[in-house]
Amino acid sequence: MVGPMASKKLRLRPWQRRALDVYESDDKPDFLAVATPGAGKTTFALTAARLTLPRLSGRLVIVAPTRHLKEQWADAAEQFNLHLDPDWSPPDGLPSDVHGVVTTYQQIGGSPEAIIPFANGGFVILDEIHHAGDERSWGDGVRTAFAGAARRLALSGTPFRSDTLAIPFVTYENEQVVPDIEYGYGDAMADGKVVRPVFFPRFGGHMEWMAPDGAELAASFDDALARTQANQRLRAALSLEGEWIPTVIGHAQKELMKIRQTHPEAGGLIIAMDQAHAWAIAEMLRSRFRVNPMVAVSEDPNASEKITKFAAGNSPWIVAVRMISEGVDIPRLRVAVYATTTTTELFFRQAVGRIVRYTKGRGRQRAYMFMPDDVRLRSYGMAIAESRRHSLKKKEVEEGDFAQDDEALDSLTGEAEQMSLFAVLSATATDLEDDEDIFAVDPDDPDGLGFDPDQAEAEENADGDPLLEIDLAALPPVAEGTFLGRRDRRERDRLRDLNAELARDLSVKTGKSHATINFELNRLSGVSKVSAATVEQLDRRARAAQTWLGRDAKIRNMKRFV
Repeated sequence: MVGPMASKKLRLRPWQRRALDVYESDDKPDFLAVATPGAGKTTFALTAARLTLPRLSGRLVIVAPTRHLKEQWADAAEQFNLHLDPDWSPPDGLPSDVHGVVTTYQQIGGSPEAIIPFANGGFVILDEIHHAGDERSWGDGVRTAFAGAARRLALSGTPFRSDTLAIPFVTYENEQVVPDIEYGYGDAMADGKVVRPVFFPRFGGHMEWMAPDGAELAASFDDALARTQANQRLRAALSLEGEWIPTVIGHAQKELMKIRQTHPEAGGLIIAMDQAHAWAIAEMLRSRFRVNPMVAVSEDPNASEKITKFAAGNSPWIVAVRMISEGVDIPRLRVAVYATTTTTELFFRQAVGRIVRYTKGRGRQRAYMFMPDDVRLRSYGMAIAESRRHSLKKKEVEEGDFAQDDEALDSLTGEAEQMSLFAVLSATATDLEDDEDIFAVDPDDPDGLGFDPDQAEAEENADGDPLLEIDLAALPPVAEGTFLGRRDRRERDRLRDLNAELARDLSVKTGKSHATINFELNRLSGVSKVSAATVEQLDRRARAAQTWLGRDAKIRNMKRFV
């Protein structure tokens, strides 16, 4: 096996270097970094972990919002010679040939005590820490699980909002979270080569619908409505019963095809309301535009694999419901359609974050979020656009445009049980609503980058700030040789499946119970628990089972090891 690398040279972005300097200048246990999506929070966090772990007695624990992000974090950690188990679950032990685990807030909320032995004295990364306040059990679990950690590094890519549930391990002043380092979208645009300029084509419309109480209503997005009716208007626009959503997706499809002329693998994301809505949109794409999109919904057990496949491929569209949100890294996404009734600023900014990541060497880098001209969404898009333009701009949404305060308009609570009585009569999109020709090319900045790409490329290849050299050998190697990363994660999964299959075969052949078979195989191979076994131990256990099955079975099953 290949031994650990002696060192790794890493060029950090200026904000990452500043954040690392601030982090290392203070040995307090908690640190909060708030940075715009696409800025490189993962690289900063893993650099901090790699530099700190050699001084600690515990392991590395990373807590992510979703199951899909566990694999993404584990893959990123391997670039730092940090080998993590993303398949760990609370009942399992932890193999000695890994440096730590990647888990989720849901897992921690359910069994916080299970992670304590690994986290005590160790390093914890809390990705998108605001999720610890989503449910009281999650916040309580995080406090319990990580109270004994030596260092806790919290990350967020979206602005915090006041909440009745305090977020663990962060500092509050006047009910607002105070980050130790903050790097916004405007900062990233000013630095260049970090994020793309995002534009917001907003479409008006005229919608007619029957409310749950039987009343027939009609309104455009320019009409001021109370919360309930505003939500009904938005749902009517996004329904496949009308023509608003097909028209807007048609414009998005046209723009994506234009982008793919110079960025062939560029992709688009449609954020749907729910599973039925997602599949209906997918069928509409196939019938109207002859596009076969990928669909990723939480109810699909293969959703994570589909997202990974889409990220690595060149398919034009993926339709998702709350599966491609914060942290999901698909740099080729250039176009998105906001087709969900979720109207919180937090979710909107997370959605924008999926198309913001700058990709080196791709020419024109503009990204587009096609969206309803709903007053709430309009205000969020304008706030981001103001940062993009780096200048103050008179707000286009006056106080009189709101029927009541913005926070009250953010919620659909209390309406779900009535929506079955809701019916869309018609929905028609009107002209693009924007005060600038967002598809025009600026002769002074034809690529829409905000900087000269040729000069940026030269600077990228020239000697810049000194490289940060990380001593990878400073961290003791994992037990029983060097764990080689993702390939061995797949090997671990294969060997676990093989061991289960061999145990079943032995049970059938000998008539002994599965418990008896597994106990004896563990004894023969020196394994205390399959879930905590190293790759080498799993291999040894499988060979013991093959020997037990006899020479013919051994020859037959040895093919699986090739």
